[in-house]
Amino acid sequence: MVKNDSFKIQAPVILVNFKAYLEGTGEKGMLIAKAAERVWMETGVTVGVAPPPTDIRLLASSTQIPIFAQHIDAVVPGSYTGRTTAEAVREAGAVGTLLNHSENRLQIADLQISVERARQVGLVTVVCANNPLVSSACAALEPDFVAIEPPELIGTGIPVSKAKPEVITGSIEAVKRVNPSVRIICGAGISKGEDVSAAIKLGTSGVLLASGVVKAKDPEAVLLEMANSAKSQGLQP
Repeated sequence: MVKNDSFKIQAPVILVNFKAYLEGTGEKGMLIAKAAERVWMETGVTVGVAPPPTDIRLLASSTQIPIFAQHIDAVVPGSYTGRTTAEAVREAGAVGTLLNHSENRLQIADLQISVERARQVGLVTVVCANNPLVSSACAALEPDFVAIEPPELIGTGIPVSKAKPEVITGSIEAVKRVNPSVRIICGAGISKGEDVSAAIKLGTSGVLLASGVVKAKDPEAVLLEMANSAKSQGLQP
């Protein structure tokens, strides 16, 4: 299990968000995680997953891949009900967390606190943004990654790397002006190896996706194709 406080995500990275899909829950999620582990071992390309919070410990204790929370709340441990703390997901075995996904948007003040809370406990942060302006604001919070995801393309099978490459390149430029150390990944509509190649060619460090893997008939085959496509670009950590 990955429990190193100094754990670093090496590029290229393929991060799969299981969302609340039944196909990514419990034992079904475990099968995808195991497939991701095999692909990582075979190709050397980092493949991580973000399961439902109830499955973080299950997957972290059964695989070596990086496990991410889908969200943490801007709170410290204490008298809160229905909240998820950075400490809780870290103790369960997660190495990082998504934040500000289009399906779980945060106010900028709460996002800042969540990034800081994650950093305090050693979680890698992937902050989602939908355009260059928001990407720039997110970069100022000093996350590890900004994930560019136009919400209108999520789940469509139309990859942002092809449909709206200007959103990616514009966001990369905006982020680098604010904080050159922040790495960029992209998502929305990613479902094939060629989508991953296109994203990396535009200057990203990898991709964030969900249904393209979770709902695939053969998730391992899809992940292997994506990892090999990423590897072919010669991206260095």
